[in-house]
Amino acid sequence: MSTSPSTADSQRMIEATIPVSGPEETVLLFGVGDEHLKKVRQRAPAKIATRNGRIHLSGDEQAVMQATAIFEKLKAAVSREGALTGDRVDEIVAQVTGERPAINGAEVVIQQPGITIRPRTDGQNTYLKAIREHDCVFCIGPAGTGKTYLAVAAAVEALRAKQIRKIVLVRPAVEAGESLGYLPGDLQAKIHPYLRPLLDALGEMMDYDQLKRYTSEDIIEVAPLAYMRGRTLNNAFIIMDEGQNTTVPQMKMFLTRMGAKSKVVVTGDATQVDLPPHTRSGLADAVERLDGIEGIACVRLQTTDIVRHRLVSLIVNAYEKGEKR
Repeated sequence: MSTSPSTADSQRMIEATIPVSGPEETVLLFGVGDEHLKKVRQRAPAKIATRNGRIHLSGDEQAVMQATAIFEKLKAAVSREGALTGDRVDEIVAQVTGERPAINGAEVVIQQPGITIRPRTDGQNTYLKAIREHDCVFCIGPAGTGKTYLAVAAAVEALRAKQIRKIVLVRPAVEAGESLGYLPGDLQAKIHPYLRPLLDALGEMMDYDQLKRYTSEDIIEVAPLAYMRGRTLNNAFIIMDEGQNTTVPQMKMFLTRMGAKSKVVVTGDATQVDLPPHTRSGLADAVERLDGIEGIACVRLQTTDIVRHRLVSLIVNAYEKGEKR
C-alpha cells in the first residue's frame, strides 16, 4: 500500500493504492455484484476504483485510511479462506471501524466438517477459552452475542473428538407473556418452540440425517428443564439456554445433574427475565453464589460482542438507555 496527500488539500484529502494479483483477486475482494465493495463504502466512504492492477482510494483522510485497512484485512482473509461471505466481510469492516473489538491473543477456532467456526470478538474468544478450560461456565450477555451458538459448536466439537458421549441441550419452558395452554397440540408440540433455537444451532453444524440419527440414538438430547430432575449425566456436554428464566431451586437442581467427565455451560440474558415479579433469577444467584470456586468461570459479553444484524446492537443500546432513564 502507498499513500500520498492530494494537491487539493494536503491536510484532509489523501490517496492510497493497494496492489492486487489480478482480476480474480479483485472479484473476491469486491464480491459478486460488488456486494463487498458496497459494505466498505457504507462504513468508509472513500472513492474506490481499480486500474493497472491496483485498487485506488482517494478522499477524506479518515475514510481512506479505514478503507485501506479494510482491504488489507480482506486480502489477508481471501488468501487464507478464499471467497468470503457477507458476514465475514461485515466482521472485518466492524473490526476496522471500531463497531466491535478485534480479537487479542490466540484465536480459538472450532473446526467442523465443511465449516470453520471462529470467534468474531475478543469477548467471544474469552468465552470459548473458558469452555475449553473449565468444567462449568456461565455466560451472560445480550441477544446476538453468540452465547448459545458457540456453546453448541464447542459441544459438537467435543462429541466428534470423542471427548464426550452425549450432548444434552436444556431450556426452561417459561412463558414470555403468552400462555402455553392456548397453543395447539400435545405437550411436545407446546414445548418444541422453546427448544427451536438449540435445534437451529445444531442444524448449522451437521446435516439433517446425522442430526436425526443422533437424536433417535439419544446421543443428542433436547429437553425442557423439568425433565432433568433426578438424573445423573456422565460423559456429557450439558448446555442450558435462557438460564435467566430459572428459579434458584431449579438452577441448583440443574447444576447438580453434572456427572463424571461432564461439562456444563449455562447461558442467559439478564435483561430478559420472564419470571414472575419478585422471583430471583437462578442465573444471577448462581453467578454470585459460586464466584471463586475453582473450575467454574463466568464470562460477561457486552453489546460490542453482538454479531447478529448490525442493527441489533443499536436496538439493545437504545433499550438500555431507556431503562437507565
